[in-house]
Amino acid sequence: MRLLSLYSGGKDSTYALVKAKEMGHDISCLLTMHPETDASLLFHYPNSWVTSYLGEAMCIPSLGFAARSGTKEDELRSLEQAIIAVKSLHEIHGVVHGGIFSTFQSDIVQRICCKHNLTVIAPLWHIQQSEYMDLLLEKNFDIKIVSVSAMGLDEGWLGISLDREALHRLKRLSQKYCFSVSFEGGEAETLVIDCPIFYKRLQVRKANIRWDGQRGIFEILEVALVEK
Repeated sequence: MRLLSLYSGGKDSTYALVKAKEMGHDISCLLTMHPETDASLLFHYPNSWVTSYLGEAMCIPSLGFAARSGTKEDELRSLEQAIIAVKSLHEIHGVVHGGIFSTFQSDIVQRICCKHNLTVIAPLWHIQQSEYMDLLLEKNFDIKIVSVSAMGLDEGWLGISLDREALHRLKRLSQKYCFSVSFEGGEAETLVIDCPIFYKRLQVRKANIRWDGQRGIFEILEVALVEK
């Protein structure tokens, strides 16, 4: 089936894309929504512009659309208009997304796809979160944390790449402070800079850390694709 990937560049949308390909689907296009502010209810805000480079790394066409931030209905309309546009360009038959437990996200995608006769593929739905995080490292995903907004996650997490030691610390903190270890509740956001389906690796060449005392962003300013 020809699919559109709802793509943020994070671990979940990237692994969902990988799983969809393993299921035999063809990923025709990546769709990234660019929200106006970090107050977006539905879309990832940090570094959304980088997804065009990740599309190139995977040799998959990438399209970006501005998203009105404000209300659920504003964002729903923005996403629906973008999906309609991509459907007309790429003749897609379905949409793949990386939702795990968020019925808010899932319901919106289901609503749009049902209206426009598109199949929804959600390979990660209700996956066991701790095992999932282990699996990503086993699959050689190089994952960088690009925002944090939960108690227990301080400025020191911004910009780090997850390895076994960091994941072990993260699991301890998630138990202590009662947040989702996979960041399903928006406690943090990630960016995949390498994985098995990337033909090139993303190199972050320049970045700033923005921290307000409670939450922060690893703001990427310059990137390049390099040989693996």
